[in-house]
Amino acid sequence: MTARSAFVHRLPGDPLQAARERMNEWHPHPLHGPKMVRKQTNCYVDLWIELLAYWGMDPHAALPFTVALDFEGDEITFFKFPAEDIERLYGVVVQEHSIFEPLETHIASQLGRGGVMLVEVDAWHLPDTRGVAYQKQHTKTTIGIHAMNWSSRQIGYFHNSGYYFAEGADYDGLLDTAGTALLPPYVECARRRYASLTGTNLRDASLSLMQWHLSRRPLASPITAFGEALARDTKELVSRPMDYFHAYSFNTLRQLGANFELLGHYLRWLNSTGPGTYEAMIAACDTIASESMVLEFRLARACSNGKEDRGQSSIEVLERAYALLMGRLDEAFLPTRPVTVTNEAPGDSQRSPAFVDR
Repeated sequence: MTARSAFVHRLPGDPLQAARERMNEWHPHPLHGPKMVRKQTNCYVDLWIELLAYWGMDPHAALPFTVALDFEGDEITFFKFPAEDIERLYGVVVQEHSIFEPLETHIASQLGRGGVMLVEVDAWHLPDTRGVAYQKQHTKTTIGIHAMNWSSRQIGYFHNSGYYFAEGADYDGLLDTAGTALLPPYVECARRRYASLTGTNLRDASLSLMQWHLSRRPLASPITAFGEALARDTKELVSRPMDYFHAYSFNTLRQLGANFELLGHYLRWLNSTGPGTYEAMIAACDTIASESMVLEFRLARACSNGKEDRGQSSIEVLERAYALLMGRLDEAFLPTRPVTVTNEAPGDSQRSPAFVDR
């Protein structure tokens, strides 16, 4: 019996039936709801929001990492839930999975052990991206494969703000069943191994993570650094096709706005689960979320008209909101160790001296 037929034999009935029944009544988490400025953030964060919610866990508690966002010189940090935070809060262990057999063999094995496989795939084969990337362009994205019917070539997967199914040729393309890829994809396995924290224990652990991630935040304002880069990049943006602008804005303004919108909702969650008055910080986060979108539209219009726009007035709004936010975060979460965010650009390894001994 081949490895493939052995796995098929071990999966009775239709493994996707339960997923189809549950997903008939599934709704996106409020962090992907209609009130959000950015309905989606990036594929990895969006996937985890929905996966945690599917497991009955509150993803708000894992959002403290958003305070550490930086400008990386050519892009805003592609922010992701840290695996160690996921494990500490929810008891979910995330580990890279080595691919030495056909991908579907590994997926079948790990799904059988209760895991969810996070796989980097080509959106060309993702039917949920119809009208954007599906059968139009090759782009890398991450999906969370939660169920699979090997014999009928079907998978159920989390992607962005939803849960979807792929079959037939899309299944073959996503899992490279023909074995034509030069390299195996990057794959992680997420498995619920320990009990999730709940109630006060969850909130307290989350507050501890907030203090830790504040100690990791950049010394200089990432908004100022990005504004300086944008002033240099404007001429290039105007000279390139609009596809280039869309990629640029996704990796800068979209990440900036989405990150701080999530931070604002984390602070709202703190307000709703215990003592705290964070309204000024929430307002600053909302300003960053909305003004980053204003600047994105403004730059798109300028580029489409062949005109340079450095967005200086929007950058100033963003800088003020960021400075206010960081000052208030220090007061609220590190009251004995305040730090002033400067506009000096540090080296990659620099961190605030006030935090180095934490």
